[in-house]
Amino acid sequence: MAGKYYEDFSVGETIEHPRRRTVTEGDNQRFCDMTMNQQPLHLDAEFAAETQFGERVVNGLYTLSLAVGLTIPETTDGTIVANLGYDDVEHPAPVSHGDTLRAETTVTDKRETSDGERGVVTMAVEVFDQDETLVCSFERTVLAERAKKSGGS
Repeated sequence: MAGKYYEDFSVGETIEHPRRRTVTEGDNQRFCDMTMNQQPLHLDAEFAAETQFGERVVNGLYTLSLAVGLTIPETTDGTIVANLGYDDVEHPAPVSHGDTLRAETTVTDKRETSDGERGVVTMAVEVFDQDETLVCSFERTVLAERAKKSGGS
């Protein structure tokens, strides 16, 4: 499914994204390796066992990145000019290996650019695990294309 153009977004609408992802140990390991984040809480089972979590937890930036990816098909797939920002990122609960994540997006604001050719859309994204525990939330602001007008020169 193609993403939404600026005109297609409605303030207050909530989009439940159908795709889900079960996070694996390999996902977490590869993300930590690619980003050079060697935090032992993510990678060292013995270290993590002695923390308040009692086990390794998934890198929070992976959770954020995965959440954005889960939302793309129904929001900005092929219709975005740029991501303008990610704000108010929170991780109220940890993600563990084997957790299955899903996302919901609520459009909170939209405005045309001064030239009227594009629009800025702000969305609140919430990420839940298989137990419906909120594990991540953030605000995503994008510069969206307007729908192309057919005809004319």
